[in-house]
Amino acid sequence: MIGPFEILVGLAIMLGLMFLGFHVATTMLVVGLLGALMHFGMPAINAVGEQLWAAGEDYLLLSIPLYILLGEILMRGGATDKMYQSLGQWLNRMPGGLLHTNIGASALFSAVSGSSVATAATISTVALPAFKNRKYDQRMVLGTIAAGASLGNLIPPGVAFIIYGSMTNTSAARLYMAGILPGAIMTVLFLLTILAICVWRPSVAGAREGSTALMEKLRHSVHLLGPLAVFAVVMGGIYTGWATVTESAALGVIVCLPIAAGYRKLNIAMLHECFRSTMRLTAMTALILVAALYLNFVLSMLGVPQALASLIKSADVSPVMLLWMLAVLYLVLGIALETMPMLVGTLPVVFPIVQAAGIDPVFFGVFMVLMCEISLISPPIGMTLYVIQGVRGEGSINDVFQGTLPFFAAMIVMTAILIHNPSIATYLPNLMFGK
Repeated sequence: MIGPFEILVGLAIMLGLMFLGFHVATTMLVVGLLGALMHFGMPAINAVGEQLWAAGEDYLLLSIPLYILLGEILMRGGATDKMYQSLGQWLNRMPGGLLHTNIGASALFSAVSGSSVATAATISTVALPAFKNRKYDQRMVLGTIAAGASLGNLIPPGVAFIIYGSMTNTSAARLYMAGILPGAIMTVLFLLTILAICVWRPSVAGAREGSTALMEKLRHSVHLLGPLAVFAVVMGGIYTGWATVTESAALGVIVCLPIAAGYRKLNIAMLHECFRSTMRLTAMTALILVAALYLNFVLSMLGVPQALASLIKSADVSPVMLLWMLAVLYLVLGIALETMPMLVGTLPVVFPIVQAAGIDPVFFGVFMVLMCEISLISPPIGMTLYVIQGVRGEGSINDVFQGTLPFFAAMIVMTAILIHNPSIATYLPNLMFGK
């Protein structure tokens, strides 16, 4: 067993290498191998292949490429464009106009894609042309897209929940149910932020949007049915017990195919592009995950969970204080690290501390995902900010940075709400599955 000081040194080395730009998977694997070699010798090194195989054969992880593929088919199949237009007709009369549509469309797409980066890319592609000839403040436009994208993992089915569940042996179904209320509250906070800014400074929203007849709105609402049907099939299959998380993801992909066919976009070329993009994103995610799970294996052999549990018990820190300390830590890390390194790089060390403090692992999963989503809109590293700027293709990325600030503040408010009201995350899982 090693002590807390050695644990902190190892964590500092790993995070330091990530700050310097070393590949996340390589960094974690190297740290794990060094720890194994120093304390156990070659037998632990020889076990690398077996551990990596065991980490990668988890049936739950098969859902990751399926959820990515699901979002790709909807995006390339034309459903996202129509969804955005339909939501715009319902939301554009509110103070802030189409800015609300960015949040609403992101929330709906998040409910089927499970990826914040995919949500950022998709909504940027659809939304930015819609604002081209309208006199909206560009920073607000970019900020609302970035904020909406941060719902990608928080609203189920988020890929981050799958990774967290796999690493901590926490039920993915419970995590999905736990994300519903926080995701809904976060969406409302974003909408209220837009309302407050546009009431205070009406000029950021430009001219008031024209109204659309009720019958026209209802007629175009048919384009919302596709994404809603996918969400109903995926989540309904999980919560009725009819299908596992992975099986529900496969069912969601099947439902997406006739939707793409209905928009006359389903063809071999389109599917080929969907498969290529899915393979690329899955390979990147899987490489990081298996390296993190090997590091987790080494830390367990070294007795890190027991050492950290003893430290927390001796420190006598309340759960609320501990969560605020972790929130500050993740806000600082989010300035320099992306979501995946934050999640898989710190979880093996942080989770034993949380367990020792008696914090519900399902609640902590939601807390962790929220912290990771904040990192996505934290300059200067936030991944979604660069995705949005890449789609935009003009101007300075400082516009994106400045536009996210009000929504960054809203996410801090959400963090406070969640920490002091943990039942927001645990109520629905306990209601559906029991305590």
